[in-house]
Amino acid sequence: MKKLLILVFSTVLFAGLAFAQNGVKQKRPKPYEYGTVTISPLSTKAELPPVTFEHWIHRAKYTCRLCHVDIGFAMKKGTTEIRAEDNMRGYFCGTCHDGKREYNGTKIFKACSKNPTGQEERQCDRCHQKEKDPSKADEFFRFSEKLPKERLGNGINWEKAETDGDIKPIDFLEGVSIKRAPMSVQKDFALEAKVGGLPSIVFSHKKHTFWNGCEVCHPEVFAGVRRGMTKYSMVEINDGKYCGICHISVAFPLQDCQRCHSTSEKL
Repeated sequence: MKKLLILVFSTVLFAGLAFAQNGVKQKRPKPYEYGTVTISPLSTKAELPPVTFEHWIHRAKYTCRLCHVDIGFAMKKGTTEIRAEDNMRGYFCGTCHDGKREYNGTKIFKACSKNPTGQEERQCDRCHQKEKDPSKADEFFRFSEKLPKERLGNGINWEKAETDGDIKPIDFLEGVSIKRAPMSVQKDFALEAKVGGLPSIVFSHKKHTFWNGCEVCHPEVFAGVRRGMTKYSMVEINDGKYCGICHISVAFPLQDCQRCHSTSEKL
């Protein structure tokens, strides 16, 4: 009976998520497109196509906290209002893409120039893409080939890739980040499921703080730091709030129910 309840709930939840927005089933993105964000230029004078930002390229090298806290990218698409002038002054994309900063001994290409010519003008096409770049799919599959697999999202188990040492994301940028005293990490705890027979949710601060620190989630997303202080529902999560800020677009998606609902024990 218990297994039947879990199966029924999972089926209903999966169907609900698939049809969540205005009752229309959403197209599942290809693995190399999962987490990709299209950023429209703020200025129409530049006559440039939108910027295509691939999360998988960047999260393989940097933590989420570094970009969304130290550098200052908002968590919601389209709310940062990135301008070429900001990039040229060393903000946002220009923090790393200044033509000077290096990653693994290789200089990172410069993001924006005031009057680009020649090679600089060709660099614009690396971000401002008029059409999909087919080489990105090949690049993704070469990159992901030896990484631990996951069944949804972009097919990569990023958590395991980090713990196994397959990737080593940077969490500190000289001249940008500030050295902080380490904080003690809370133990894992269980959140009781609201549907009878469904396993409880196991929340791991350790796994989340590696990528996010404390600042990505607290106090803006989850106002309280005590368990149970912030009230939320699956409807709100699926609407892109709370856990859904990451888990409908970049981190493993909500359809992977058992990644969260994984225990019947109280922690």
